[in-house]
Amino acid sequence: MYYVVTGAAGFIGSRIVQALNAAGVTEIVAVDNLQQSDKVRNLARLDIADYLDQAEFLQRLDSFDGAVEAVLHQGACSDTMEADGRFMMENNYRYSKTLLDWCQETEVALLYASSASVYGAGPEFREERACERPLNVYGYSKFLFDQLVRRALPGRSAPVAGFRYFNVYGPNEAHKGRMASVAWHAYHQLRDSGKVKLFVGSGGYGDGEQRRDFVHVDDVVDVNLWFLEHRDVSGIFNCGTGRAQTFNQLAAAVINAVHGTAHSARELAAKGLIEYIPFPPALKGKYQSFTEADLARLRGAGYPHPFRGVEEGVAAYVRELEQT
Repeated sequence: MYYVVTGAAGFIGSRIVQALNAAGVTEIVAVDNLQQSDKVRNLARLDIADYLDQAEFLQRLDSFDGAVEAVLHQGACSDTMEADGRFMMENNYRYSKTLLDWCQETEVALLYASSASVYGAGPEFREERACERPLNVYGYSKFLFDQLVRRALPGRSAPVAGFRYFNVYGPNEAHKGRMASVAWHAYHQLRDSGKVKLFVGSGGYGDGEQRRDFVHVDDVVDVNLWFLEHRDVSGIFNCGTGRAQTFNQLAAAVINAVHGTAHSARELAAKGLIEYIPFPPALKGKYQSFTEADLARLRGAGYPHPFRGVEEGVAAYVRELEQT
């Protein structure tokens, strides 16, 4: 029996494949779009049974009847600035709908990536329709699929669980370019220019004091694998730390990890190691100045593991970046 991982060469998908390998699972069908071929480096060290292009996989779905243990659907266009709504809806919504229909027809568990972008500017981040106000077509594509899943849940024939990822950072994200995490950009800014650049205040927050729920990719992977083992649990769940931390705190964690120091963001700004830059006009009205996962539903489902804060998670990430 195969485990299908879509987006397998990408950021979260490749870490899921790595975790499955660590658990002794190699019968994995990796599905992705390698038009951006440098992503293949994320798979090069891993063991899989087969690779299929994302379009070919849908065309061959019927050939997998009775051969799939579970689908971990991580593939999507995650560019929140993508303006081609037709592409976004076809790639994120319609593709996911086809997978959901097939998984329900063949009684295969589906675990899929949703996004905290469905909440828009907040201010509440609970898995409830009243809290969901996406600000862009990416967030809308995730939102619309979540609504489809909600309607399917009462009569489901197989487990289905969606995870609303908050601000994920960690190894294997270099190919994402400008859409890579703040931690990735901060590390490379520090290495290239000797300083980290953050936005000036916005949304009522001071310089660098905008707050996000930053979550390490391996904590996200742990959530996926727990639900893979507990297939009696279905639904839509937030996947974050449950703790909003400032961009200043994240930048300080990067700088302190690189330099082996323990300075505050204020001290680092005074030393010129943090610089505040103007807020981009293109992001006005489309920017989340605050996110914080409400974990009540995830904990209520039985998920027991802790999530690391940026101090611990970023330090671990920097150690891996220093080795590449």
